Amino acid sequence: MTTPKRIYLAGPEVFFAEPEHHAIVAAKKRILAACGLEGVDPLDTALTLPEDEPDREHGFRIFRANRSLMDSCDGVIANLTPFRGLSADAGTVYEVGYMIGQGKAAFGYSLDHRSYYQRAGGCEKDEQGHAVEPFGLADNLMIECGIEEAGGRVFIAPGSGGPEWFDEGLFRQCAESLAKALFLIAD
Repeated sequence: MTTPKRIYLAGPEVFFAEPEHHAIVAAKKRILAACGLEGVDPLDTALTLPEDEPDREHGFRIFRANRSLMDSCDGVIANLTPFRGLSADAGTVYEVGYMIGQGKAAFGYSLDHRSYYQRAGGCEKDEQGHAVEPFGLADNLMIECGIEEAGGRVFIAPGSGGPEWFDEGLFRQCAESLAKALFLIAD
């Protein structure tokens, strides 16, 4: 039996309280398993943080563990829903770039249907007079264009862009598309 392709689950869910994080990750892993893929959560590390270690060292230990997990994966699905601002979580964006840089499959989704331009106020310039990207993309052009140029896609939820953090149907679209990209599902 072939080992399933491993898919790194990037997104701000790592910052959520345990019950919410666990429920979302369990649902994602179930959907990926149905597509013949194995979901890998950033918190799946066997990481032990020594109590007497400085915070900075904790950060580096987490970074190295997550990088090792990404290295062990064949692709990424990223939750690009804006987090703590107009754009996707910065760590998630780094993880997407890291995976694309390794030539691995990358797909993403946003639960906010509005474009980056709309979220930034729908004006050519922000309140400080700086240009706002008017391209109708889900986020900064480097994120969405990078994913699509690497053969992936960013899926956008229809609707109001409310406070929900998981949409099973949208995630399933990502998972099925990623499986097709990895030649696991015939058209």
